[in-house]
Amino acid sequence: MQNANRWVDDDHVKILHPAHTSLDASNVVLGLMRIPSMSDDEIRELVGAARDTGINFFDHADIYGGDHACERRFGEAISFSSADRGQVVIQSKVGIRSGFFDFSAEHILSSVEESLTALRTDYLDVLLLHRPDSLVEPDEVASAFQKLADDGKVRHFGVSNHTPGQIELLKRSVRQPLAFNQVQLSITHAPLFAAGIAANMAGLEQSVSRDNGLLDYSRLNDITLQAWSPFQKGFFDGVFLGDREHYAELNTCLDELATKYDVTPTGIAVAWITRHPADIQVVLGTTKPERVRESAAGSEVPLTREEWYRLFTAAGHTLP
Repeated sequence: MQNANRWVDDDHVKILHPAHTSLDASNVVLGLMRIPSMSDDEIRELVGAARDTGINFFDHADIYGGDHACERRFGEAISFSSADRGQVVIQSKVGIRSGFFDFSAEHILSSVEESLTALRTDYLDVLLLHRPDSLVEPDEVASAFQKLADDGKVRHFGVSNHTPGQIELLKRSVRQPLAFNQVQLSITHAPLFAAGIAANMAGLEQSVSRDNGLLDYSRLNDITLQAWSPFQKGFFDGVFLGDREHYAELNTCLDELATKYDVTPTGIAVAWITRHPADIQVVLGTTKPERVRESAAGSEVPLTREEWYRLFTAAGHTLP
């Protein structure tokens, strides 16, 4: 609810119902790429903090930690009963190998088997193709996906870091809907939004499309976008939160809105993404339970159009 001075969240994170799936999915996702050195108790505390806020979606990849290490630590620390397993969404990714990318049917099938063993589960709710493989043979991907679906080992499929054309190429052969696409997105790294806002502006770097219209394509095709590195300045260049040397105006704006909505700047950074009508999921990479709680608190903050665009321009983007 909202009054003159404060917005109060009486619920947990927002639950989405991604098209082409049977899932009830939180719009904030806990990514587990940094857990290999954590103890069982620390992992349980992190996951418990997420579950307490209503986060039910957990993101993995075979490459995280090296050779399924993060999946293995998760499986060792977290034990789900049959009933509990049905209440969470476990997603993993496949395709990145040491020095090359591999979407061969053989690799997809073997890696999923290893993921299931490491995670100690019978199935993945979602499997994503991690980074585009230029040597992809769509029929091979289709064969692997069909076997995984027929065997009940993967229930839903998607991609990560893929353009509309790359998705269309896969769809020529793959029978299952490609329901998700995980891409990098934060207030400061926002070509997904920024290029469209500056469309047709000659001489303006922001107007250059780097993803071939992925945002509109995803909305037109009911593909749920997942935002990774939601607090990063760029490609693992550090976080913009608290960085007043490079982002003073943005942090001032974040602080002011955090006070207005009674959340932290972290919550506002999450809200900037979840406010978009595309219903984008925010993938966290933190190992700190408090940061999970702060992020979840921003899940449904109702930023106004003016506030959303103010954050956009404070981050250095242009409104033509």
